[in-house]
Amino acid sequence: MEKKQDERLGTEPLGRLIVSLALPAVAAQLINVLYNIIDRIYIGHIEGYGDMALTGVGVTFPIIMIISAFSAFAGMGGAPLASIELGKKNYEQAEKILGTCTALLITFSIALTVIFLIVKTPVLYMFGATENTITYASEYITIYLLGTIFVQFALGLNTFISGQGNARTAMLSVLIGAVINIILDPIFIFALKMGVRGAAFATILSQAASAVWVVRFLTSKKSVVRIRKDYVRLDGRMIRHIAALGISPFIMQSTESLVMITLNSRLKIYGGDLYVGSMSILTSVMQLISVPVQGLNQGMQPIISYNYGAGNKERVLGTFKRMVTICLTVTLVMSGIAILHPQVFSGLFTNKEELLTVTNQVMPVYFLGTTLFGIQMACQTTFIALGQAKASLFIALLRKVILLIPLAMILPRFFGVMGVYYAEPVADILSVLTTIVLFTITIRKVLKNWETNETR
Repeated sequence: MEKKQDERLGTEPLGRLIVSLALPAVAAQLINVLYNIIDRIYIGHIEGYGDMALTGVGVTFPIIMIISAFSAFAGMGGAPLASIELGKKNYEQAEKILGTCTALLITFSIALTVIFLIVKTPVLYMFGATENTITYASEYITIYLLGTIFVQFALGLNTFISGQGNARTAMLSVLIGAVINIILDPIFIFALKMGVRGAAFATILSQAASAVWVVRFLTSKKSVVRIRKDYVRLDGRMIRHIAALGISPFIMQSTESLVMITLNSRLKIYGGDLYVGSMSILTSVMQLISVPVQGLNQGMQPIISYNYGAGNKERVLGTFKRMVTICLTVTLVMSGIAILHPQVFSGLFTNKEELLTVTNQVMPVYFLGTTLFGIQMACQTTFIALGQAKASLFIALLRKVILLIPLAMILPRFFGVMGVYYAEPVADILSVLTTIVLFTITIRKVLKNWETNETR
């Protein structure tokens, strides 16, 4: 009975299966975005110093992203491998992978907490804190760091729940944390007059609730793979396999802060505060476009991994084709709205006329390449799902590190402030074209190896 949940990944009709897994994953991603937005709204409304508090908390964002990146390293590196083993009916190996990832997350939690508590002040100044904001930034991140273990478990282990076909349970773990945080924020911040410290306590308590939910499920009979004490250890050979896949999502998350620092510094030099403000809106709109696609990919990835492990070529290819079609449709429609009617999005974030004018002017340029980005996101997810570590790592580095950051540094010298905005579509289009070529070559090799193994 306990094995049936994962077996539906290989037997249930694809259309119905994709809907049942993708919708909860999309909902979980949207809840996460709402979670962060509401958190910042509460902080921004603290009487007397809300604006400085919000700025201070914003400075902690790169540290929080780095912590999340380590959870992605273990979770998104291990969960696809576990799904592949489930497809092979090798449940013991899947549980060993889960155990190794659990040990990794514990190790990361201890190391990150100690290191950042020691170097937090110079790091916060490096990320933009000033004498006016350092107190709020330090208060928030100190408390947040004490809950690092909860963040690591809530984010890193949740992928093993969705990876066995339990997308609804994975969504509930996110929903529980979000609801608790939304309830506790006003109580701690305003009723108990704890200010920024209250927001931090609300955050780690909500993450603790999510972590307890995730661990409880993964140690129960409801889970196909379980956390077993004997397997919670650092296995060097297994860590190498996890790292090969996990380095890609790690780089994608950890480099986000580097990208933002680069873009904002160029805009500050060539345009000024108004253009920096426009980038804040553009990145928020980018989240609105990318989050549903990330959810769709997260929901469909276990189907590809499981059936790859099971040797079911038709279901792998069928899922990939649907993934590309759906992701491309979403990015085309959403980016099309941003290009043709930028005021639909910009009006959500500001009513200042000057900022609206600048944002509406640059938004069509900025999102031109995003129309095709659904192709890259689908291919990137498939690389990870098939265990193609090298290809996944290259694509992760390509768009941000190899293309976007250098282009953002070079193009403004020729086009002024608009060069910063041109960098995004140029990087997007070049990375999509490169991804298509690389994916075509890689999938042919995978299919050839598949056919070779079938004839043996």
